Parts: sequence; structure tokens; C-alpha cells
Amino acid sequence: MAITIVNSQPSVAILVDALQNLPINPPSLYLDLEGINLSRNGLISIMQIFVQPTDQVYLLDILILGENAFSTSGQSGTDLRAILQSANIPKVFFDVRNDADALFAHFGVFMAGVIDLQLMEVAARGYSKRYLAGLGKCIEQDVQLKGEAMKQWKATKEKGLSLFAPERGGSYEIFNTRPIQEDIIAYCAQDVVYLPLLWDVYSKNINGAWAAKVKEETRARFEMSKDASYDPNSEDKALSPWPPLSFGERP
Repeated sequence: MAITIVNSQPSVAILVDALQNLPINPPSLYLDLEGINLSRNGLISIMQIFVQPTDQVYLLDILILGENAFSTSGQSGTDLRAILQSANIPKVFFDVRNDADALFAHFGVFMAGVIDLQLMEVAARGYSKRYLAGLGKCIEQDVQLKGEAMKQWKATKEKGLSLFAPERGGSYEIFNTRPIQEDIIAYCAQDVVYLPLLWDVYSKNINGAWAAKVKEETRARFEMSKDASYDPNSEDKALSPWPPLSFGERP
């Protein structure tokens, strides 16, 4: 896996061209955002894009680039905004809510074609669907890393948390430190490289009815991101959109 920092308009143009004409089934693009209070109330520092067919991670420096990250065109004439807003290009996120909120509020990007792995996990789950799961839990229980790979994943995660999580003595301001620290680069990359494995696991365990529900609820999450009443830090966000007793399931 190669990691590329994208922090200039010429490098954005190269990135945009690298995102063209990729396979769509399975999806090729896996994304995440990092920032300070990531939402309409905070700011976006970094966008991670993992291009699975080329095994390439791009860390797009939103702090430095600002609007240029989304409006710089490649040779094809397409820019990142058009890719994010295209319903024909699948883009996989894990819990897209605050990411969508931040992109829409700060840059007017209203994404389409998004697949939300957090919702896929609930749909594929064979036990209570009352609560949503976090990315770390999903990787631990569903990717099933072994031996050294698990040790490396945990070490990278812990190093990142110690730098940015206030409860670990860190600060989210670390995402705005330039140049980006190596441990933050590793953490950001790790957040997206395992998403294709999760997509593979969950997609095999979702029937047509649940796939439709995931699509419908993903659309609802985007509508929330435009709503003035959306609370990025609501405790209710831990709850699944599907009540435990739905579809004959036991709580």
C-alpha cells in the first residue's frame, strides 16, 4: 500500500484523474474525513481516499487546499466535487453522517452514490439491531485480523488516539499540524484500508429487502445533513434506525 499526501492543485489534478474509470462492483473508492469537531460546527482537516484496485491511499489536505480540493479539475475536466456528487460512482464510508454534514456546510458538497458500511453492518447482523457499532469493533469482530496484523492494527490505532483523543491526553488540533505527523498519516490510512474487507463481509450477508433499507436510510442520513436541526453530537446517534422488534427480531 502506497500513501500520497495531496496538498497542491497540481497534485489534486493528478488525484482526480486517478479516480476516473474505476470498477464499480465491488466499489473502488473508500473514504473518511478527519478534523476538529468534524461537522458544520467544526472544520475538515484531511480527507482519506483509498483506491482499492491500485492499493493507493490519498490523504487530501483540506486544511491547506480549502475549496481548491473540490474545484480543481484533472485532464478529464472533472473535479472532486463532481465525483463526490455522482450517483454513478459508488463511494464507501463508515458512518457518513458528520462527514456529509461537514462537506455540505463548508463546501456545498451534497454527496450521492454513497454506501454506508455502518448501516450495512446492522443489516447483516444476526442479533439485536438496537445499537450501531463503531468502526473499531467492526474491524475486530468481522475482519478477524490474526497475529502480527492485529498487533499492528491496534498499535497504529492507539498511537493515533494518544495524539488526538482528549481522554487520552491528546488534542484534535493535531490534525491541523503541518507537516502531518507520521503516526497521524498511518492512523488516517488505516481507517480506510480495511473498509473493502468489511464491505465484502457485509454484502454477502444482506438480502434484497435489507439492501433497499440500507439505501433508503443512507439517503435519510444525507437529508439530515441539510437540516438546520441536525445535532452532530446527539446521544441518539448511537441507536440503529431499525427498532429491535422490526421484522420479527427479538430485542
